[in-house]
Amino acid sequence: MKTKELTFRFATKEDIPLIMKFIKDLAIYEKMLDEVVATEALLEEWLFDKKRAEVILAVVEGKEIGFALFFHNFSTFLGRSGIYLEDLYVDPAFRGYGYGKSILKYLAKIAVERKCGRLEWVCLNWNKPSIDFYLSLGAKPMDDWTIYRISGTTLNELAD
Repeated sequence: MKTKELTFRFATKEDIPLIMKFIKDLAIYEKMLDEVVATEALLEEWLFDKKRAEVILAVVEGKEIGFALFFHNFSTFLGRSGIYLEDLYVDPAFRGYGYGKSILKYLAKIAVERKCGRLEWVCLNWNKPSIDFYLSLGAKPMDDWTIYRISGTTLNELAD
């Protein structure tokens, strides 16, 4: 397939079923489908009613071929917001044509326009194709940092 022009648009409530599909497709790729508990109703509440995250859709010839879900975080050291990329997904039929790089470039443009101090994300350690891709863009792994997470029952117990 010849690379075709890629455009972007911000998702709307009408895109919730598509966003859900992309989330599940990504979870299948990451071998984590059993961990997806999100529903369309939750996405509507958190993405559109509470506006806690944003979604851009990558579009080729009128077809959505991928998405990026992101939100703002804050760096006390920089004294400004950053963009945290939660999910990036490109349909397998459209990989290898530079669309993933274009999505990251678009997110970088958003970060610069919003005067953010950084763009960051995590990647599974086994995902060598993605790691190699990120390194090729000049991304630096934060080897001195370990992500810690509290969720589910443990989160509820800590809150009590």
